[in-house]
Amino acid sequence: MSDNQPHPHQSPYDPYGTYAPRDPGAPHQGYAPQPAPGTAYGQQPYGAYGAYDPYATDPYAQQQPQPHQPQPAAYDPYAQQHQPQPAAAHAHAATAAPEPVPAGHPAPGPAPAPAPDPAPAAPAAPLKPNQIARAEGRSPIIPPGIQPAAVTALLALLLALAAPVARPVLAVPVVLLQAVTAAGWFRLNGMWPARQGIALAFLGGVATDAGLLATPHEDAPLVAIGTLGVWCLLVLVLQLRNRSSADERMYALTAGLTSSALAVLASGQLAAEPDAVVAGAAAVGLAVLFRALPLPGPVTLVLGLLAGAGGGLAAAQLTGMGTTAGALLGLAAGGCALIGLRVASYDYPSKFVHMTAGVALPLALAAPAVYVLGRALG
Repeated sequence: MSDNQPHPHQSPYDPYGTYAPRDPGAPHQGYAPQPAPGTAYGQQPYGAYGAYDPYATDPYAQQQPQPHQPQPAAYDPYAQQHQPQPAAAHAHAATAAPEPVPAGHPAPGPAPAPAPDPAPAAPAAPLKPNQIARAEGRSPIIPPGIQPAAVTALLALLLALAAPVARPVLAVPVVLLQAVTAAGWFRLNGMWPARQGIALAFLGGVATDAGLLATPHEDAPLVAIGTLGVWCLLVLVLQLRNRSSADERMYALTAGLTSSALAVLASGQLAAEPDAVVAGAAAVGLAVLFRALPLPGPVTLVLGLLAGAGGGLAAAQLTGMGTTAGALLGLAAGGCALIGLRVASYDYPSKFVHMTAGVALPLALAAPAVYVLGRALG
């Protein structure tokens, strides 16, 4: 029997029977090795499939021509691996990763527990005028106000009541005026405590008073100039013992000289005529009171000058000095008093400055005008 005859119990070899044709669209099973370096895109690397491939050894597949049909693209795992990932995958990965905390910023912690309600704060103390001016950035010039004006008017009343009595009686309010003048000027210049300077300036005023009480009225200028000269030398000697810097010594020297000069000038109330002292004191007291009224500055300035002239006029009628002389003396004394108030208002003055310099400077600066005009018009 020929070998080409089929056996009855054995089916002829069917190459399609054992291995079913593979669906090109079906996913490839098994592990696909990575392409070797240098393998072209889309080529089958060597040894990629270890299983038997019937398409590669089927002779009938080569002899039977198939009509030309568009074949579906075969599944290529390597092409899929080389394809770029869609942007959505990157976006998902970016959102999945936690955001890094920037350097220098602590990570947000748990929310703090609510704090208990604070106790009601005590009402704050009212600010002083100089503190309010500093906070608001306003001018450093702050007028003393109504209280220093009232004290000035009271001191002027004491001078007016003591002047007609006797000179020794008049010396009592004059000495008080000199003490307040010396302390107020040093404090106005920011020098505190300055016990030696204040004491020296006050003693200069007292020495002038003693000289005026011991000499006639005509010798008052010589007494005042001589005392002031001696006290200038004493102030220089005091500053030579100062171990501060040159600027501080110069500042203390000018403050000491000025304070001594003002204390000596205040003694002019003791050297003036009694009627002139009365008219001048009335003018100063009314001028500072009208200046302290809560009105615009120019208005109170005019009212202060008019009140000074009116006070001098009224006092002249009481003393028989003469209306014209009294009005002129009152106008001059009132003007000097307003200048003293202006000086006591500079450089954010404190209440202490207002109650010392603001009280004494109007009467101290008015003393020379009272003495000169009292002798000229009397």
